[in-house]
Amino acid sequence: MPKKNIAIVGCGRIGQRHAEQIAAVGTLKAVCDIIPEKAYKLSSIHQCNAYLSIEDLLNAEKNIDVISICTPNGLHALHAIKALESGVNVLCEKPLCIKVDDGKKMIAAAARSGKKLFVVKQNRYNPPVEFLKKIITENKLGKIYSFQINCFWNRPEEYYTDWKGTKTLDGGTLFTQFSHFIDLLYWLLGDVREVKKITQNFAHPSIEFEDTGAVIFAMANGSIGTLNYTVNSFDKNMEGSFTVFAEKGTLKIGGEYLNELEYFKVQDIDKPNLPKGNLANGYGFYKGSMSNHDKVYQNLIIALDNPQHDFASAEEGLKTVEIIEKIYSE
Repeated sequence: MPKKNIAIVGCGRIGQRHAEQIAAVGTLKAVCDIIPEKAYKLSSIHQCNAYLSIEDLLNAEKNIDVISICTPNGLHALHAIKALESGVNVLCEKPLCIKVDDGKKMIAAAARSGKKLFVVKQNRYNPPVEFLKKIITENKLGKIYSFQINCFWNRPEEYYTDWKGTKTLDGGTLFTQFSHFIDLLYWLLGDVREVKKITQNFAHPSIEFEDTGAVIFAMANGSIGTLNYTVNSFDKNMEGSFTVFAEKGTLKIGGEYLNELEYFKVQDIDKPNLPKGNLANGYGFYKGSMSNHDKVYQNLIIALDNPQHDFASAEEGLKTVEIIEKIYSE
């Protein structure tokens, strides 16, 4: 199978992360950023073409199989639609977008063009998360009663520069920091029926939204649960966890990044010896979520040629946006 030709729009930290992984599964043909220094630096490292606008890239590069959108959240829809309308498949970083209406336009553009639109959901590949998905799918837990999601991270004031912290390009803490947890809520337990929330900004005067929140969920499957989140964990990330209480078992996936099976008591199942997951994404003075972009790209390549392969679709990405929009509008 010939290697796929891939381009990146957005040469910031996450774009650099994508570039590192593309070489293993394809060929990085071009990168693009409106800041020349970023575009030229990344193109120099990976020996590819550099452009200063997505329009220039699309006009010049005629053999691109996939464009990876790594721009600020509020620009994902604009850039993905341009790529799709030019006849190129798209892999969009999380979140898919920050408005449900924009997500619907993205999906419509993919349908019109006949091209594929995927979204990055790398925490699905954490070994404990994969295991929980498996036993839920096999009904090994029976009826799910309740759940608890904790997201206790650190984002200092100096993190919020440029577009970060703005409503128009960032969107909110649930979009930029914790959308992966909302994705897992939907992926593991199904749709949300009702939400109640309280939010507050305690420690970040420069940002336009909350730094802390508490959410109560009533799920379509009858279970109830909570999401407690903050970026005020002192000095470092503390915990990213998902606990499930069910008819036939209780388990907690914890650690800093949903990377450890901390508690496991399930009827007729021994605690599994799971493989160690990847390390978290390191960005200097702060850390992100698990670095599973290698698995994202491995599965992307399969999904491009096999429509039946299980890979995070735009429709699933839109569900995350719908749930977050529901929380914020409550």
